[in-house]
Amino acid sequence: MLDLPVKLAVASQEGVAISEHFGHAKRFWIYSVTPDECRLLEQREVEHYCLGNHSSKTAMAGILEAIKDCHAVFVAKIGDGPVEKLEAIGVHAVTGYAWETIDESLIDYVRRTMAGEVVS
Repeated sequence: MLDLPVKLAVASQEGVAISEHFGHAKRFWIYSVTPDECRLLEQREVEHYCLGNHSSKTAMAGILEAIKDCHAVFVAKIGDGPVEKLEAIGVHAVTGYAWETIDESLIDYVRRTMAGEVVS
């Protein structure tokens, strides 16, 4: 069961849609969400993790620290390695709303999760 409001992180280029790949995000938009309301709390700047053919371990540590207080992170795409690291700190990676608008997606996620659906 979710404790409301739920704190959710979003990887977005422009703050309108879930439009950023996890490894390319330079900021995460942090929202407080209930089944009826989605409110932007802040933006948290991070170093992007994906550097072409390799990744930055220090950037990953910074991202995990930046979003560890969130229930889930919404991204357009994410690799298996980052998913495992997020799960290890209790943050779910959600890709099912890629390219959708943020507010409607987050409210839908909270409603579906509260109804017992597994949303990924």
